[in-house]
Formats: sequence, structure tokens, C-alpha cells
Amino acid sequence: EVQLQASGGGLVQAGGSLRISCAASGFTFDDYNVGWIRQGPGRGREPLACISAKDSSTQYRDSVKGRFTISKDLSNNMVYLQMDNLKPEDTAVYSCVADRTQYCYTIVVGYRYLEMQGQGTLVTVSS
Repeated sequence: EVQLQASGGGLVQAGGSLRISCAASGFTFDDYNVGWIRQGPGRGREPLACISAKDSSTQYRDSVKGRFTISKDLSNNMVYLQMDNLKPEDTAVYSCVADRTQYCYTIVVGYRYLEMQGQGTLVTVSS
């Protein structure tokens, strides 16, 4: 079965850090641009970051630029999101998405019709 699964969420205090992971099963990330999105309480879907298949270049939304870092480990077929200096407004369910044809730019600006979106992981930031 082809799927994405996010993990590693939890409760963290404001100012703290957390790294969440995205695992692929049934396929490999080699040819996919992979991104992270989130949906917080009472808020809509917000794309955050993306890492390209071609050259591992990255793109970020302004709201997380400088605080979040996306990376990948193809040997383990994983993509990560390192989140630093977390704020209560970062509380959300975080999910990973993947697509072979949409560029990272379009993923980060909000293009919705992507090949895959996985189950999310809840991140709660307390004040």
C-alpha cells in the first residue's frame, strides 16, 4: 500500500523545539517533491515548507521561515521538519504531502491537488 505517515508530534512549551518525521511506504521519495502542511484549530490548511526531488532545494512560507527546517534522508526514505522557537500559534495537525510534477513553489503557495497526503501528527505548543 502506498502511503505517507507523519509522526513525532507532541506537547512542547513555547520557545521549545520538536522534530517531526514523514515516512513513505510502498514507494520512495527519490522522484517526489515533498512538503509539510498544517491545519490548526479554527484555521485553514497552511502549506509550510517543501524540499525538491531534483536538487534538495527548499522553500518556506514566511510564517515559519528561519524557525522551521525541512530535510530528507533518502537512505531511510524519510523527510523531516525541524521546528525551533515554537509558538502557541504553531499548534496544529502537521501532515506531509508529495507530488512528482508540482514544483515546490506551487506546493508552498497552496496548490491542493497533490498526489499524496498522509495522516497527520498533532503538535501542541503551550504558552
